[in-house]
Amino acid sequence: MSETGILGIFQSHAFLATLSQRHLLTLASGVKPFTAAKGDFLAKEGETAKSFFLLQEGHVAIDIHRPANVVATIHTTGPGEVIGWSWIVPGYRWQFDCRVLENVKGLVFDANWLREKCEQDHELGYHLLKQLVTVIASRLAATREQLLDVVK
Repeated sequence: MSETGILGIFQSHAFLATLSQRHLLTLASGVKPFTAAKGDFLAKEGETAKSFFLLQEGHVAIDIHRPANVVATIHTTGPGEVIGWSWIVPGYRWQFDCRVLENVKGLVFDANWLREKCEQDHELGYHLLKQLVTVIASRLAATREQLLDVVK
């Protein structure tokens, strides 16, 4: 995929919408398209977080493990959303399983490459971190609502 094609995708992806053209070009130089089939895992809890995903098509369940090997879905992501913040949290371990519910397409960044770019350009890192905090806060609020429903 050409840099121009990726820039078009970037500009339409909500997570990257506030980035400058310069930062979009930086990210375009290190991103790759990916696909995954229903039942695949983009991440498994406890494994090294080597990737950061931008979803374009399909849905992914974010799961946790409960006692007695029960898996609970705490969030379902879809087009325009992201998978992964563990790549930026020291220790770099996935905190959840990310299971593909239907075939997905998107863009993927290598975590080491992305961390290096954030270290080289603190403005880029700051913008990505602000966006990730927004994602984390939104998912935390959704999880809180689920918990309140369980308690009722």
